[in-house]
Amino acid sequence: MAGIYPEIKGCLGFGFMRLPKTEDKDDKGRELIDYEESKLMVDRFMEHGFNYFDVAHAYMDERAEEALNICLTSRHPRESYILTNKLSDAYFKEEGDIRPFFEKQLEVCGVDYFDFYLMHAQDRIFYEQYTRCRAYEIAQELKEEGKVRHVGISFHDRAEVLEQILSEHPEIEVVQLQINYIDYDTESIQCSKCLEVCRKYGKPVIVMEPVKGGVLARVPEDVEDIFREVSDDSPASIALRFAAGCDGVFLTLSGMSDMNQVDDNCNHMKNFKPLDEKEREAVEKAVEAFSRKNVIPCTACRYCTVGCPMNIDIPTLFSCMNMREMFRGWTSPYYYQRSIIDKGLAKDCIGCGACEAICPQHLNIRELLEKVAETFAKQEKKEEDRRNG
Repeated sequence: MAGIYPEIKGCLGFGFMRLPKTEDKDDKGRELIDYEESKLMVDRFMEHGFNYFDVAHAYMDERAEEALNICLTSRHPRESYILTNKLSDAYFKEEGDIRPFFEKQLEVCGVDYFDFYLMHAQDRIFYEQYTRCRAYEIAQELKEEGKVRHVGISFHDRAEVLEQILSEHPEIEVVQLQINYIDYDTESIQCSKCLEVCRKYGKPVIVMEPVKGGVLARVPEDVEDIFREVSDDSPASIALRFAAGCDGVFLTLSGMSDMNQVDDNCNHMKNFKPLDEKEREAVEKAVEAFSRKNVIPCTACRYCTVGCPMNIDIPTLFSCMNMREMFRGWTSPYYYQRSIIDKGLAKDCIGCGACEAICPQHLNIRELLEKVAETFAKQEKKEEDRRNG
């Protein structure tokens, strides 16, 4: 589907979701974004010939839009880049909330319009809220006013829900889907089935989470050996090329965190080639290898942390758990210990379920946190003792 939007250069997008951070912290205890390094990454991405950037208000603990202004929009002419933003459910409760939120997004991002504006993280429950508040109609009004060029959705649910939304809103122009080789045929994510629905309705697809929040970039040694037999490409590049090569996809996003990732992704996507037969066979073997490991399929989108009353850094704790399951060794307890300083412990979970209601991966987070607490009981006890003096 190359060339469907000629203003977009190349088939790779830069997601402002996992920017590099410094060791310093702000008054809320959050690590500061490394703006200087992020500026260099933005410039390098554009030097490679790409121009598509993706952001949302919730990204980077609600700091991504400001970071985008500092690193991109205040430094480059508006016509030199394509910018996508999103209307997220957490920031409006009634129809009258939408326009003020949108105008604030424009202001913080430092632009007069968004090239693409997506109804964010659509699923069965959120779609009801967007429908009740006339969000789709307001997005079309914004398009007519020139404040939005294209309207679409990002989606996290089963194929039947996607078909309902596309049938009820034929004005939708693009669909952003989670696609990666681990989730491709799973019943929970339904990548392949959702792709079929998009093709049925003629909707071009933007890929998110092609490396599944980094899980497919830092693969276990046995998986890396499988890829090494057929390709010199990095595991991340193979995952990226798998997603980008799916029928109906015209753009693939990557939430890059350092300059090496920028160069690796750009170099493989400048002259994009889908996986060949041997590489696809290697991917199938990799899926089998992953299926034998007890890995939590968390993408670190961090939606679950925004409303957690116990301030539990759920994605980071799951990442430590995955690290332990895949690599063993001393590193996972070490990083776990660091992750719970000034944060809630896994065992602090009160079971309110707010995290599960918003999780795009539909994880049983409360049950998983119990397992995490059991696994890292020694680290949690050590931190609890420290807090109690």
